Amino acid sequence: MTHAYLRKMWNYDLTMEEVISSRKQYRGRVINLRIDTVKINNRNVVREIVEHPGASAIVPLTDDSNVILVSQYRHAARTQLFEIPAGTLKPGEAPENCAIRELEEETGYSCAKLDYLTTIYPSPGYSDEVINIYLARVGRLVGQKTEPDEKIKVVRLGLDEAIKMIEERKIQDAKTIVGLLLTHKLLNGT
Repeated sequence: MTHAYLRKMWNYDLTMEEVISSRKQYRGRVINLRIDTVKINNRNVVREIVEHPGASAIVPLTDDSNVILVSQYRHAARTQLFEIPAGTLKPGEAPENCAIRELEEETGYSCAKLDYLTTIYPSPGYSDEVINIYLARVGRLVGQKTEPDEKIKVVRLGLDEAIKMIEERKIQDAKTIVGLLLTHKLLNGT
């Protein structure tokens, strides 16, 4: 949503926080941690910001309207999750190229057609991460090319079954829920 839209629809005050100081606390392989001191309501407060290079996620759709998900253990969540394929942008990489690359790496399928669905901020309270979500019509099977630190199982199921898994809380990953619900809405015109 744009700032103008929020102001017009809800008479919403979009006061920006003035940055008083900013320092890098940690530099990692995937993320950085930045500590900002900002002024809000005439007070200085500390904001801990996880910096992330951004990512792309893909809802792979087959010709027979099945979706391809991946199942993998996520250490931070301490559980196995069903997810749409996704990955972090490489320096200078376009989100569309990341989506096509990750589709092939994680599922083993090439991309026949790619359409933009949306962009989300998965955790804007503490992270600047942006995930671009695409709908991909899958092409031919070319073989998985997973990273050494990935153990991914490919799961193919009907889109309606995937939506039911969301309702049953079997799919809990935010980007996956958004991508599948938007795809379902797009294909069913609702």
